[in-house]
Amino acid sequence: MNQNQTIMNGKNELLASELSALDRRHLLHPSTNPKLQAQTGPKLIFTGGEGIYLHDMSGKKYIDGVSMLWNVNLGHGNKEMAEAAYNQMVNVAYASAFYGYANEPTVRLAEKIASLTPGDLNTVFFTSGGSESNDTAFKLSRFYWQLQGYTEKRTIISLKRGYHGVTVSAQRATGIEVYREFSGSTDPDIVNAKAHLTECELGDRNHPEYEGCIRSIIEKLGKDKVAAVIVEPIQGAGGVHIPPDGYLQAVRKLCDEFDIHLIADEVICGFGRTGKMFGVDHWDVVPDFMSIAKGITSGYIQLGGVVMREKIRDAFTSYDGMLAHGFTYSGHPTACAVGLKNIEILERDGLIEKVRILGERLEKGLLYLEDKYEFVSGSRVKGLLAGFDLMKDPDKNIPFDESVKASVSVVDEAYQRGLLIRPFDFEQGMNIIAIAPPFITSDNELERIIHIVDDSLAAFSKKVTK
Repeated sequence: MNQNQTIMNGKNELLASELSALDRRHLLHPSTNPKLQAQTGPKLIFTGGEGIYLHDMSGKKYIDGVSMLWNVNLGHGNKEMAEAAYNQMVNVAYASAFYGYANEPTVRLAEKIASLTPGDLNTVFFTSGGSESNDTAFKLSRFYWQLQGYTEKRTIISLKRGYHGVTVSAQRATGIEVYREFSGSTDPDIVNAKAHLTECELGDRNHPEYEGCIRSIIEKLGKDKVAAVIVEPIQGAGGVHIPPDGYLQAVRKLCDEFDIHLIADEVICGFGRTGKMFGVDHWDVVPDFMSIAKGITSGYIQLGGVVMREKIRDAFTSYDGMLAHGFTYSGHPTACAVGLKNIEILERDGLIEKVRILGERLEKGLLYLEDKYEFVSGSRVKGLLAGFDLMKDPDKNIPFDESVKASVSVVDEAYQRGLLIRPFDFEQGMNIIAIAPPFITSDNELERIIHIVDDSLAAFSKKVTK
């Protein structure tokens, strides 16, 4: 190491120490242990990123194995995306969409989204992110039914282990207990149903799990009390749970039978993450509302939206009054310009097909690890959205003892080796690892990810077999 490098490293250490102290004093981090954060400061302070890699202040390089929060689909440091934002900012950075005002990138993006979404999902209400999108979908569904004269048609049914955001209603809809409790809401009009019970939703009342399925809840409440059912095509933060074939079609049929809206939460799945433009495209389902965010801009700027079918849009455009809903940044022109550039790159570079091919290779890699380690099971992959379970004895369905902290331990081993992946252990006995790298990942980089996971599992195996 030369003298200049030594000086630079010393400056970085001082800056990191300063930022850590300021962080502990002034920041309350989301989805973080606040006591630990206040004691130790930030785990990483990022300073840069290129492609699938991120750098911290010490100069260490990490592979972003979960695209940060399933959203940095184009990877880090994409100059085209930055230029799209700059070019719009120097023209008109922000303009309100209230009072009927419009701007070109917002209109163009709405048109582009309508061309990509299935069926007659042709109208967009823009938001700033996924939580806002799902809250908006709830409001719009309820408002639609009010316009039809169904003033009590308000209940939203979501699924256990589903994740829909952290605004009050979206967090209440989330089927993860720690989030539902933190929402501070006891809204009786948002209820959880058991997930992925195809036969039950098709009407098999003799099924042992029928009580608590979507259909049973609708039958108990009455269809005139239920506004909508919200599902993720593939559950993300709940542990990467892929529904059985036929399930989404069964839920679509159920909603049609009882005249209830189907909301597809595509916040994670949308814009190519699963190897198709939208998750519902794998099962040829057209929802009534589609919530979008994350991948619409690859995380380069905040943007979300709700896409609705023409019948619903027509009901709203017949309403002669103010739509009493909107966000300051609904239809933000800079965000929409970035969204347009993001979609342009996805299509121009054939990235969604690349995701499908990489997904096949990732699946082979996880199956290899499942064969190699007795405690690895349940690997599941759609495109670059993947997960697997850690179980003490998968054959006997025996989980690791909670004290082992299996998923956290494996993720920490990967972290030590320069790979950022994500654990889920919010239920007793649950130990799930999620992997979701950016779309631009090369074959060699994907192999490197699998190799690091392999090494991390080997290190964990040595710990638990001592």
